[in-house]
Amino acid sequence: MDSHTETAALREQFETAGQQKEVSTLGMWIFLVTEIMFFGGLFLAYAIYRREFAGAFAVASNTLDVVVGAVNTAVLLCSSFTMVLAVRAAQIGSRKALIWFLILTILLGGVFLGVKAYEWNLKFEEHHVPGPSFHLEGTQEQGPAQLFFSLYFTMTGLHALHMLVGEGLMLFLLWQAYAGKYTPEYYTPVDIGGLYWHFVDIIWIFLFPLLYLIARHQH
Repeated sequence: MDSHTETAALREQFETAGQQKEVSTLGMWIFLVTEIMFFGGLFLAYAIYRREFAGAFAVASNTLDVVVGAVNTAVLLCSSFTMVLAVRAAQIGSRKALIWFLILTILLGGVFLGVKAYEWNLKFEEHHVPGPSFHLEGTQEQGPAQLFFSLYFTMTGLHALHMLVGEGLMLFLLWQAYAGKYTPEYYTPVDIGGLYWHFVDIIWIFLFPLLYLIARHQH
């Protein structure tokens, strides 16, 4: 990075680019810890109610399409891989590769959201959305079954919201990359964006087995 670019990238409160990167990375990690605590509360509630209403939760879980969930898991794993490649491209100063890997990450994120919208639509058609029209065959415990789907829509909905935020972040990084803002000396936003994207992917890695794979061998 030349002196002009370095000066433009370095904020006035920092003495060096290295210090700026360390503080920015620390800030992202602190944010992610708060997000872990947030999702952790949902996971705890899920675990408690699953233990209390194991039968109804198993029946409700088995109405979810495990193939659709597995496809979305594969899509997100691929998006994490393209994000890793994007960070690597930024590190070595390959602007063209950075742009393409960011585009691929954005497209894969869009595929995930599209598949999730398709799945939610099926749940509406099957009357598996908590409310007056809710009905789940195979169990007399309609209340606990509604509780399962309340948690399902809450957790997957919040995850989808985080995905939308990630998509916006990737679009910003793409715009900046297209403008040539990143070099091997300065790619902190790409690195931090990658941390956020991987976090969202990891949350889904926990959601998939918790929601889709309950007592699947029994049905």
